[in-house]
Amino acid sequence: MNQMRLEKRLVPFAIVVGLYMLAALTVALRQWNTEFLFYGLVMFGQIACVVWLDRKVRLPVWILWGLVLWGLVHMLGGTIRIPARFADSDTGALTLYNLRLAPWLPRYDQVVHTYGFLLASLAAWCGLRTLFAPGLKSTVGVWTTVWLCGMGLGATNEVIEFAATRLMTWTNVGGYVNTGWDLVCNMLGAGLGGFWAVRDWRRRCA
Repeated sequence: MNQMRLEKRLVPFAIVVGLYMLAALTVALRQWNTEFLFYGLVMFGQIACVVWLDRKVRLPVWILWGLVLWGLVHMLGGTIRIPARFADSDTGALTLYNLRLAPWLPRYDQVVHTYGFLLASLAAWCGLRTLFAPGLKSTVGVWTTVWLCGMGLGATNEVIEFAATRLMTWTNVGGYVNTGWDLVCNMLGAGLGGFWAVRDWRRRCA
């Protein structure tokens, strides 16, 4: 019965994710964008991980919708075309991921990394607090734990991107500088997630 309630709870999320995944993969097929067909398969694995985690710890609805939005902006980033004058890329790809509206602004890709690993860190905290929160004795411990989890998830993302460069003759992953900025943005998002976790931990311990 609990599992049935859980499945009904996830139906709205599944509908939204299913619609945009179908649309994005259709566009990727028409463009023969093998990189984003690969990332689409990775997304299904990530969705399965979120569903598994939710069954264990019941993620807050706002985090679930945040993760849904992350998936959407990721899929849009690799399939939506942009004018060449707005593209900032060492690969020459004219996709939304390479959008930079001004030289002093971050790229779309960097914003997505920061936002995404903020959400990933918050989801990780929901699992961690179930297991370890009673044993955490300081705000520094909470922040560091969540930050390192977010950094680890971000590093895993970079490994997946590296795998894409080995499996395909061309990708929009970019070079070492791009990877470095990805890691910086992952670190920033994970750090922000750590601050939210500290606030949540203090509220629960009060």
